[in-house]
Amino acid sequence: MARQPTLVGNTVLMVIDIQKSAFMEVKAGIPVMPGYRENMERARSVVDAAHEAGIPVVFVQEIHRRDQIDYGRELDGSEDIHCMEGEPGTPVAFEEMGRKPGDYYVPKRRYSCFFGTEMEILLRGLKAETLIFVGGMTDVCVHYSFADGHQSDYYCRVVADCVGGTSPEAHQASLNAMEYLQEGAVLSADEIIGAMGKQRMAAE
Repeated sequence: MARQPTLVGNTVLMVIDIQKSAFMEVKAGIPVMPGYRENMERARSVVDAAHEAGIPVVFVQEIHRRDQIDYGRELDGSEDIHCMEGEPGTPVAFEEMGRKPGDYYVPKRRYSCFFGTEMEILLRGLKAETLIFVGGMTDVCVHYSFADGHQSDYYCRVVADCVGGTSPEAHQASLNAMEYLQEGAVLSADEIIGAMGKQRMAAE
């Protein structure tokens, strides 16, 4: 199959789980790779570019009830308690990410932003065709959200230097897996910002 254009039709930026914990020294419950915070900080440039280009921005937040009823099988693996409501690291990093009044917000209880949320309804309303992913974790919530977006027939793109994994190896393996699903999916912040600018100019 021929490689598809970087951005096709209506584009939406998906900011996956960039929460206050990304900017804190202690990352409760989940290991993070070196450079994780720097990649989350770099994601702000993509959010700013989306705002400038008129691209809708959706902030996604993993959050769990304090009685732990909605963790399900999530604690059966390497992760400990994380993203619990009321904890200082759980709120979305809206200020750090430059949230605007017109941005959207979708909470989730599972890794994928599509599972048990209103995401499909929102994306249909936005007439989305291309989804750009930034945030964490590359090998968990970003990967599963990307895969579900792919299986829902969206063009999916992931910004490699604006996502962070549980380890460098897991980060790279997931980027490779996403590139396998859609050739040309893995891009840098500079590349995606450039594509956003071109799409905006083409629409003017």
